[in-house]
Amino acid sequence: MKRVTILGATGSIGTSTLDLIEREPEKFEVLALTANCDVAKLAAAAIRTNAKRAVVAEESCLADLRAALAGTGIETAGGADAVSETAAMGADWTMAAIVGSAGLNPVMTAIKGGKTVALANKESLVCAGDVMTAAARQHGARMLPVDSEHNAVFQCFDHEAPERVHRVILTASGGPFRDTPADQMSMITPAQAVAHPNWSMGAKISVDSATLMNKGLELIEAFHLFPIRHDQLDVIVHRQSVVHSMVEYVDGSVLAQLGTPDMRTPIAHTLAWPDRMPTPGARLDLARIGRLDFQEPDFQRFPCLSLAKQALAAGGARPAILNAANEVAVAAFLAGQIGFLEIAAIVADTLDGYDPGAPETLDDVLIIDAETRRLAGERVRECVA
Repeated sequence: MKRVTILGATGSIGTSTLDLIEREPEKFEVLALTANCDVAKLAAAAIRTNAKRAVVAEESCLADLRAALAGTGIETAGGADAVSETAAMGADWTMAAIVGSAGLNPVMTAIKGGKTVALANKESLVCAGDVMTAAARQHGARMLPVDSEHNAVFQCFDHEAPERVHRVILTASGGPFRDTPADQMSMITPAQAVAHPNWSMGAKISVDSATLMNKGLELIEAFHLFPIRHDQLDVIVHRQSVVHSMVEYVDGSVLAQLGTPDMRTPIAHTLAWPDRMPTPGARLDLARIGRLDFQEPDFQRFPCLSLAKQALAAGGARPAILNAANEVAVAAFLAGQIGFLEIAAIVADTLDGYDPGAPETLDDVLIIDAETRRLAGERVRECVA
């Protein structure tokens, strides 16, 4: 049996992972599940999977978790340190699905365990790519990408001869506002931004998809996942979300991975790797779909994508600053404090006003992250005033 831990078990990725595990319970032993503070959902999942441990990141929720699991024999714990300790329980396979910088320490802990880490927390590589990949090499850990785009590249990439690869092309649906007139984008509401046309995702990731920041962050992530230069990475808009990404080779051949837009497919690929396992998702019917459309991204309409490409090219602390400023701005937008177009403006202003040295350790990354959040928070307050 494969011993598994799910960091972020109550979010969309965690829920999809549980769905796959529970379909073949004889193949998996669940060591631990963590959540931020969704006690009811966490407790129910822990009971269903007979998890050894359940942890809430918000320590104030621990009493409720203990009450919900009383008499089950499932160990409980609370707080950020407890989440990181859970990542060190020795799982063969760890799903890293904690959203945002809160997942950095747990991911690093899991990597130091030297086993397989399925990365759905893109901030780990965006903010601390060099630090994380160096730790993976040192401890012999394997990082498998869960994002549908990176998982598609992983399946098409020639890992034995990367010099044969000319270009990696990430596809983007274009989000819900790909056809919205420019003069109407300032009026976009949070409810409209989280209504993704193809994928079912959390609010923050949905907003990132709406601004195309999500695709920019994925460019940075891909740079650390695969042995390529930043100028070998491209983005193309593909409305149907059927082609999940492509790898172009030096001879002009292009390999693509296709499938219906269901996150259980890339999750299952990492869960069973190097084998494959069945999933309950709908099978691809190209005759019914009828056509596949592609177009260049509009960098003027979506300045977040330009900001991300610039941060990737600059390197150093720029990607970490980009990510933290974006998290602050997106949270402010979802709270109704700023407008949709102000997300990119706040990120750009924060990048312009803060330029520390390149981080060498995870502590360096966290310091940069904290200072960026302070500066971006000040910028938000200026918008609100």
